[in-house]
Amino acid sequence: MRFPLSPKPNPQAVITGEHYRFTVLTPKLIRLEYAENGMFEDRATQTVLNRAFPVPAFRKLENDVSLEIITEAFHLHYLKKGPFSPNALFIDVKSNFTNHKNRWYFGTPVETLKGTARTLDQVDGEIDLEEGILSKKGYAVLDDSESFILVDEETIEPRKNKGVDLYFFAYGRSYLEALRDFYKLTGAPPLLPRFVFGNWWSRYWPYKEQEYKTLVERFENEDIPFSVAVLDMDWHLVDIPAKYGSGWTGYTWNKELFPDPKSFLDWLHARHLKVTLNLHPADGVRAYEEMYPEMAVKMGIDPETGDPILFDINNRFFRDAYFEYLHHPQEKDGVDFWWIDWQQGTNSSIEGLDPLWLLNHFHTLDRLKSGKRPLILSRYAGAGSHRYPIGFSGDTVVSWDSYRFQPYFTATASNIGYSWWSHDIGGHFGGARDDELAVRWVQFGTFSPILRLHSTQSEFMGKEPWKYGKEAADAIKAFLRLRHRLVPYLYTMNWRTHHDLLPLVMPMYGLYPLNEEAYDVRHQYFFGSELVVAPVTEKRNPALGLACVKVWLPFGTWYDFFTGHRYEGGTRLNVYRGLGRLPVFAKAGAIIPLAGHCPHKNGTENPKQLDVLVFPGSTNTFVLYEDDGETLAYENGAYALTKFELDWEQQKFIVHPIEGDSRVLPAPREIRMLFRGFGNIEISGYSASYDEATEDCSIRSEKRGCGFIFGRHARCSRTPLAGFLRAAKRGTDCLSFERGDLCFGPGRRGAFENTGPAAHHESRPGFV
Repeated sequence: MRFPLSPKPNPQAVITGEHYRFTVLTPKLIRLEYAENGMFEDRATQTVLNRAFPVPAFRKLENDVSLEIITEAFHLHYLKKGPFSPNALFIDVKSNFTNHKNRWYFGTPVETLKGTARTLDQVDGEIDLEEGILSKKGYAVLDDSESFILVDEETIEPRKNKGVDLYFFAYGRSYLEALRDFYKLTGAPPLLPRFVFGNWWSRYWPYKEQEYKTLVERFENEDIPFSVAVLDMDWHLVDIPAKYGSGWTGYTWNKELFPDPKSFLDWLHARHLKVTLNLHPADGVRAYEEMYPEMAVKMGIDPETGDPILFDINNRFFRDAYFEYLHHPQEKDGVDFWWIDWQQGTNSSIEGLDPLWLLNHFHTLDRLKSGKRPLILSRYAGAGSHRYPIGFSGDTVVSWDSYRFQPYFTATASNIGYSWWSHDIGGHFGGARDDELAVRWVQFGTFSPILRLHSTQSEFMGKEPWKYGKEAADAIKAFLRLRHRLVPYLYTMNWRTHHDLLPLVMPMYGLYPLNEEAYDVRHQYFFGSELVVAPVTEKRNPALGLACVKVWLPFGTWYDFFTGHRYEGGTRLNVYRGLGRLPVFAKAGAIIPLAGHCPHKNGTENPKQLDVLVFPGSTNTFVLYEDDGETLAYENGAYALTKFELDWEQQKFIVHPIEGDSRVLPAPREIRMLFRGFGNIEISGYSASYDEATEDCSIRSEKRGCGFIFGRHARCSRTPLAGFLRAAKRGTDCLSFERGDLCFGPGRRGAFENTGPAAHHESRPGFV
């Protein structure tokens, strides 16, 4: 069983009447059921997998007429003689965030902070989003009444008894607690393969094999790394005889474009690229397909008739053949995962059962059966879809309005637990070439869950950086390189999402629910535990050459991720950025692991050189997570944890010994500490360099297979590093922006050697 199902609650948490049933799952979460025939559902559903929560403390007050259920968070009132209605059932929520009594009446719509949507296909601007489970009022309702029953991981059937099946969330403004319990109810997000966090190349284009190879080699020569090669639908035959219909669905390689598909896939793998193929499965399998004869026989169809094999993913017989003949041979040849581009609506062979959900579920299950981590690229199919990453947001329009909506859309999806959206970075439909828009979209993509460059069939709209002007091209290249440097941080956040049940991207109110300003900055979001990002969504002022971004920084000290410039929080700011930069803020004491400077090669393996970027101002710890990046071996302990600790009060930085299985790490490994924004320094005993422009001090460790810098804790009285931190702490009020590139070698205490001027930061956006 790959989807752990624990749908039966503890009987002590259940209160049952003739037609009603209430299950107190937590002090803040209760299930509400009503069935005229008195038959209730204890099996898992498409949305809910687990109801076996520990029994919380609650009180029950009951007489012949009414029932009350009281917990620390809510007080439920029910008149037992009739069905659920606004007059018969209401709940008072004790955390009152309104000017009147915080009461929900059954059937009353709840205005939440929204969730997400199925697709952004052809969207040019904003759309309405589905509801989430977070609300400023302090309560929300998840309606599971229409979802199908998951008998086991392979069997789905409709509910036999139609009735009411709701989950009432009464978490007040404890948003993170609500999200964690939502994940416990519906299933944890899986751990994604490491390679998904690099750059993806995608273009709707009829490539010839040599053309694709030439493109990959050009990227290598331009020092631009990628980790995923996407082949859109032209990999298969599309110009087919009219008697078969359209070529939208296909499974047979176009040998005119790719004469030897396996050899081509091997070539891509040799360059450390994973491969995904686009799939439109709705038209089934027609007689021209290479695998038609075998599959037809399997399905009981005489191949001589040429009758099509109709698509019906809910039919187990078809489904087994679908994977056996259409997918597994391609995967054996080198296809790493599938882009399920379903655009044919919500109708299937069973009324009300969405084929998109079925595709997502069974493709994920098929990977798990083969020992692979869950991975597809597909559209959102409702609450619980976080179990089937990655989300494909659809064919978006190339426009500022389209782009401007995506930061808000991405962050808000976390309100329904949906963590991993992949957008068409740069847009797909229409538009005109706009260098500034292209750069801003790539910058957002760098600080979003997945960076997948994409464009349509147009000579003029390709996303190759060299197709833009020099300023834009340089910026795009720099941020694509930065994305690969961020992989150690992103992969650790991937683990945090899976293990600690916290999404990578969250709105500002996720951590600051009582600050009204946090609700106003819709385009600003947390990017993991250490960073806040405010994408540039407006054009530059022509006179200034800078774009203005309105940001709100929470109380405390924050630092510009790129320059180390210090900001005091608790205020709204207008910040201005040139084309080469965007507002990214590191919290005080932030610790951010990065892959070392290249050459920037394809792939995302655990880096042999690890850079650890540290910001001053507060005590903090960061635990770096690493494993083999692809298999399920981590479930059996095959992973390594490296703890980095900044003790600001004691003025020391500690790299703790590795915990876990160090065999997943490269040996030897060099770790370089980058202390940014620390001001004046003094240091001896280590090879170091200092850049006044960013106030970066770089300390390089010895190469050691054990994976950590120091074999002992840094102590203030003994180590040069502690002395450096004492000086750094004193110097944080003396920020200097003089240009220069200063370095000093081992044994030179406070003596600087000028090695020449450094370039201005606006012209070198990829210096991180």
